[in-house]
Amino acid sequence: MLDIISAGSAQSAARLGWTGVVRFLHLAPRAFLPMRSVDSINLVAGRGIEGDRYMIGNEDGFYSHKPEEGRQVTLFELETLIALKRDANIELGPEEHRRNVTVEGVPLNHLVGRRFWLGETLLEATRLSIPCRHIEEITGKAIFDPLINRSGLNCKILQGGIVRVGDTVRNLA
Repeated sequence: MLDIISAGSAQSAARLGWTGVVRFLHLAPRAFLPMRSVDSINLVAGRGIEGDRYMIGNEDGFYSHKPEEGRQVTLFELETLIALKRDANIELGPEEHRRNVTVEGVPLNHLVGRRFWLGETLLEATRLSIPCRHIEEITGKAIFDPLINRSGLNCKILQGGIVRVGDTVRNLA
């Protein structure tokens, strides 16, 4: 079946739009502290999230010894939390995955190298997040293997602003 799809129609399909929504927002001012749920976050272009442990210039996170410009804000799919429960019988809350923004309806794995809107802010997806044993240590849940290729998205902030729960996430196009 796939062999009969022409390159033109595949490219057309790739241009189809999507729209998602911000479901949860979390911050932690220092490594090892629990993620704190908030209604809004202030993204600062080129630096990170105001009050978060990985904001450039104020780094106090577990991986701060490995600074990375492309990790100014991190996103995670709500659908992954649902799949973890369904497929691995692991219940992981949005505050436990240690990413800042939990979204629904956003194809994170397909955004690497692309720009998109998160509320009023403009992001550039730099790379997929890698699951880490640190999260297993904190949660006591065996999530490393089930989160391979589903551990979220690291992004650079190109245009800052306020992001709120309920904001739209959308294609740049």
